[in-house]
Amino acid sequence: PLILKSLNALEERLDEKTFFRANRKHIVNLRMIDKIEPYFNGGLLLELKGWNPAEKIEVSRRQTVKFKEMMSL
Repeated sequence: PLILKSLNALEERLDEKTFFRANRKHIVNLRMIDKIEPYFNGGLLLELKGWNPAEKIEVSRRQTVKFKEMMSL
């Protein structure tokens, strides 16, 4: 859906235990992650439940460090 706010503004309102900013374009519901794969240059790819498996979300290198700490990977 179209939201007329920046992702930064939206991210501030979401519960950080449930949602994670994967990159500049995506905020991910952690409960919807189906698969985590290693990716180019130390990044990660996330496959979400109910999504087309060909459509994966790339976690930026900077956010990969935070994601691994948060998920104890």
